[in-house]
Amino acid sequence: MVKGPLLAAGLLVLFGALASQLVLRTLVATQERHLREMAALEFAGVEATIGPFVVRDDIWEMFDLLDRVTHREGSLRPVRATLVDPLGRSIVSSEPEIHPLGAQRVEMIAEATPVTAPHYDLSDGTVSLSKVLHHQGRTLGRLIIDFDTTGFVAERERTVAFLVIGNALATIIAALVGFLAIRHVLRPVARLTDAMGHGTDALQPISEETIPRGNPEIARLYDNYNRLVHAVEERNLTAKRMADRERFVSLGRLAGTLAHEVNNPLGGLLNTVDTLRTYPDRTDVVKSSADLLDRGLRHMRDVVRATLDTHRAAPEVRALSRSDFEDLNLLIRPEAERRGQELHWQVSLPGGGMDGVPAGPVRQIALNLLLNASAAAGYGGKIGLRVAHEADTIMLGIQDSGPGLPGPLRARLLSDAPVEPGGGVGLRLVRELVQGMGGQISLGSSPEGLNEIRVQLPLAHEGGRDA
Repeated sequence: MVKGPLLAAGLLVLFGALASQLVLRTLVATQERHLREMAALEFAGVEATIGPFVVRDDIWEMFDLLDRVTHREGSLRPVRATLVDPLGRSIVSSEPEIHPLGAQRVEMIAEATPVTAPHYDLSDGTVSLSKVLHHQGRTLGRLIIDFDTTGFVAERERTVAFLVIGNALATIIAALVGFLAIRHVLRPVARLTDAMGHGTDALQPISEETIPRGNPEIARLYDNYNRLVHAVEERNLTAKRMADRERFVSLGRLAGTLAHEVNNPLGGLLNTVDTLRTYPDRTDVVKSSADLLDRGLRHMRDVVRATLDTHRAAPEVRALSRSDFEDLNLLIRPEAERRGQELHWQVSLPGGGMDGVPAGPVRQIALNLLLNASAAAGYGGKIGLRVAHEADTIMLGIQDSGPGLPGPLRARLLSDAPVEPGGGVGLRLVRELVQGMGGQISLGSSPEGLNEIRVQLPLAHEGGRDA
């Protein structure tokens, strides 16, 4: 808000300086013209009177004439007059003690300015002008008169002071007026900035009472801003509803998978219990039934444990190991069997844990992509997981025989563009997890010709977050 007034003041100073220079040049030219005209009259009067005296060589009459000239009052007052012959010698002077008769005055002639010169130097308060005098076709010599120009100099000084004071006052007034005007113009923008919350996340609409309807441009700006605020609020609500729906869908799919995985062995276990009740006295039947119960219960325990390990927030960051992918196999296999899909599983990792790679985010990434792959492959399709240790990275390849990722879902996985309504929040979660671990996502094809989403995660990652 201060830059505008300062710019206006600077421009005014520049224009004032230019205008002042123009005024001063005009004043100097006017003064020089007046001085030239009055000096020409003075020289003409002396020339017309002193000619006969020079011819008669009447020194006293010449001195009396020059003395009366130098004692005349007026705006342009001669203070000294000297007549020099063509050889540069003094003939007569109003100050004979300074310029005695016969003294050589060539330097004085050289320093004097011809009365017909285009410019005069008035800075010293006096100006020495000269003119060649003629009488009846005869050259009498050169008359040199020193004029008092203090009045002209004083007039210039008064003009300069007036210009400086006037420009200073005009600059201050212009800066103040510019500041008030710009403040008035920017007041609606400042109110809009306040409504935007000074950098906070929540945008505040402008109340209808404060919208200046008398100013159509500002009113239209405020109305557009209010519509933008409402659109952002609706967009946030839509994104929240889509995220909630995606979460509920994921939970439903997980619950269905878990129920399917638990329900399948549960029927066999109940049959085993009936067998034990029917043949309690047969040792071989009891033994085989107990073994079957043990395997079934252990399988259900493994499924529940894998589910808990994948979806609960653990306080510690556990390193990734091969057992994590075995748990994922337990979770995704019932979904693949329910859809009649062929599941390919290829995990090539060292026996120990992979230091620097947290297990929780990797399990979430793989499970989300596997569930999306199963949905894309359809009934009777093919899905798979390929895990390899390449140099200083871990590569996950999630494969499916579907038609491939459509454009909107591809943007969710590969770009940071805003999430549009329509599902696929899990893909954006995968992208955020991979970025948080410093990894990269790319699309390609597996050696078997299936669609493949490749995720490369660095081994030496600090600050990885667990899910």
